[in-house]
Amino acid sequence: MTKSQVYKMEKDKVYQWIELLQENPTDDEIQEEMVKTYNNLVQSLARKYSKNSMIHEDLVQVGMIGLFAAVKRYDPSFGKSFESFAIPTILGEIKRYLRDQTWSVHVPRRIKELGPKIKKTVDELTNANQESPTVDKIAEHLGVSEEAILETMEMGQSYRALSVDRKVESSPDGSTVSILDLVGSEEADYETVDQRMILEKILPTLSEREQQILRCTFYENMSQKETGELLGISQMHVSRLQRRSLRKLREALPLKSTEVFD
Repeated sequence: MTKSQVYKMEKDKVYQWIELLQENPTDDEIQEEMVKTYNNLVQSLARKYSKNSMIHEDLVQVGMIGLFAAVKRYDPSFGKSFESFAIPTILGEIKRYLRDQTWSVHVPRRIKELGPKIKKTVDELTNANQESPTVDKIAEHLGVSEEAILETMEMGQSYRALSVDRKVESSPDGSTVSILDLVGSEEADYETVDQRMILEKILPTLSEREQQILRCTFYENMSQKETGELLGISQMHVSRLQRRSLRKLREALPLKSTEVFD
């Protein structure tokens, strides 16, 4: 028997299993055969997103859910092979899991969806203009408010906290700079001094707890989780207080200064 004949027999078995599972979705024996047959495929698709990290097994399980979702909906009369139909379904489940489950705290769906758009826009504008774009340019490009951009960037800390003091290689000789040094901005030394003076005046408008949170998250580059552990409150509580503190500061600023900080 040739390899092609063996392959055809195996493929015919798969389609028979799919038909049987559509009639009886709880058939454990056939489910196990499908898992064995497509285990390598699901493992490979999961590895693209896990990079062999600790969430790999979780993504494999999610991928298997996608596999059986594809079995349930597959219709051979459309002319597509099962594999070509199943792969997008498996990837869809994996991406949905990553979007909804891997954030440190719950954030609105609009924030999760805007985050990747901001990253793509930053890359495009940086390549086009040879400099990092400002918040207003990103907002204009995406057709959203600057507040939405700032909120998304702030909530992005809930996904993966990374200190702006982290060092990265900047040249072939091995020298490094901090991430903060790479953030594009206009030269505004005098305005920065003015802003710091204004902040020092209005900071007392916040409660001691709110001031502590801002010092931890913005001055000491601590994550919301670390801040919560230090202060004995939940990470979600830290996030709420942080947003409220920033809003109170904006409201306390003079009109001209508010435009600068926004």
